[in-house]
Amino acid sequence: MLNKNNEKIQTTTDQEEVEDTSSFSSKDSIGNNGHTLKRGLKARHIQMIALGGTIGTGLFMSSGSAIANGGPGGALVAYGLVGILVFCVMMSLGEMSALIPVAGSFSHFAYRFADPSLGFMLGWVYWANWAVGVAAELTGVSMIMEFWITSINSVVWAVICLAILVALNVFSVKGYGEVEYWISFVKIIVVVIFVIVGICVDTGAVGGVNYGVSNFHLPGGAFPNGFLGVFNVFINAAYSFNGVEIVGITAGESTNPHKTVPTAVKQVFYRIILFYILSMLVIGLVIPYDDPNLLNGGSDISVSPFTLVFQKSGAAWAADMMNAIILITMISAGNSGVYSSSRTLMSLANDGFAPRFFNRVNRWGIPIWSVLATCFVGCIAFVTSLFGAGVVFNWLVNLTSLAGLITWVSISITHLRFRQGYVSQGRSLTALPYRSPFFPWGDWIVIIAGTVIIFGQGYHTFLAPIEPSEIISSYIGLVLAVILYVVHKVWKRPALVKNVEMDFETGTFQDTVIDIREEDGLDKNGNPIPKWKRIWNKTIAIIA
Repeated sequence: MLNKNNEKIQTTTDQEEVEDTSSFSSKDSIGNNGHTLKRGLKARHIQMIALGGTIGTGLFMSSGSAIANGGPGGALVAYGLVGILVFCVMMSLGEMSALIPVAGSFSHFAYRFADPSLGFMLGWVYWANWAVGVAAELTGVSMIMEFWITSINSVVWAVICLAILVALNVFSVKGYGEVEYWISFVKIIVVVIFVIVGICVDTGAVGGVNYGVSNFHLPGGAFPNGFLGVFNVFINAAYSFNGVEIVGITAGESTNPHKTVPTAVKQVFYRIILFYILSMLVIGLVIPYDDPNLLNGGSDISVSPFTLVFQKSGAAWAADMMNAIILITMISAGNSGVYSSSRTLMSLANDGFAPRFFNRVNRWGIPIWSVLATCFVGCIAFVTSLFGAGVVFNWLVNLTSLAGLITWVSISITHLRFRQGYVSQGRSLTALPYRSPFFPWGDWIVIIAGTVIIFGQGYHTFLAPIEPSEIISSYIGLVLAVILYVVHKVWKRPALVKNVEMDFETGTFQDTVIDIREEDGLDKNGNPIPKWKRIWNKTIAIIA
């Protein structure tokens, strides 16, 4: 096909994974040394990253405590409700990322379409969240390795893991994509096998005991702790789903974001049903909610709900297998942490919120100083976990504990402003590569529910006896976000972005959008192209 400059270009589809290492065409993606990010993530990478992004230690280890607190019915209801929130967030993010696939994604969108101070706050909170998250994963890897080997100092395993993460992220974005692809594939296979085995155990096909739905009729029924039990699970589930928004960041390095991003985000709801709801149902059917092992599964892999179900089927090796799965899951989380935080830091530098050298891109298309800075901060945070009973490290974790929820609410606020400005400038909604189907109700649901969770997650600290330190610990993440926002607002005094000032052109990759819409039989405004004209355009393209 030809673009408006009569230059021949190549388009890709989900079926044709033709590698495209073309760079961004906007200032938001160009490093200060002239190098640019490379579009090295193919359709299969994006889809697997989205698939695997919902599967982590929250499912493998913490799902047991969810059933213990809310009962089998409460866990299903709570995870279903959070699934709706996640779906709404991803629809909103998908609409913006498909049109403007740039590095930094939502923090840049907040700066560009809502309020520069919101973009400043969101970017730094999200970066800190993942930088500290890398340290948390290093700590987890050390603990997991001690399950097998106790003769080697746990710090050695953390250093090896950090070296692997650095190697994966400093040479090519494809390295990150390939690792996430295969780890996500393994996690998906494990969950599918777990669901099948769990159903067989419940029906008595293996294990010899037919549980049926008897666990739903224990004293207290399916909701033994009532509304409060469901609300507690609701909060925990929200934390478990943190990280699904990384798909928006990967759009900046996708070969064909206008198609791969919408495809990935539209599948989120079905993934949640398959992976979380079915897993919760299986655990609730097989293991009684009053089994004390469910509460211990979050810290002991040998009694995690996945391990218990496999063991009931007669698999004596279940603990070793799940330990290995948790290990690669933590490496995957650390890998995603380095990737997403480095791109966020680069975006902050591009928007003037961080030192300019952080947007320096090496010849392989990697924001090298952002990657190294993230790994360095993660390493320092990990060191704090080794001293003083980890008090400093725990405070760092608390500082960023609400980052995911703050991100979700900010994405929805930004999307409301994005759509308002887009329409006010007289632009056609049909010209969007993807349009959120539940606007504006989906955004308002996330804003209201997310705010309730943010303020309500620490309610237990107000119950007698009241400990001020626990209250501060629960809300210190919110305090950090407010301080960052207020300091930037007072220091820079930026005004809210007006509708007429919103930039919907920079970074849109418009020629590609037009070409893709032509493949779908639509012109650049989203209107149907006459059949004779489509045939004529294809003939000209072939000749050219």
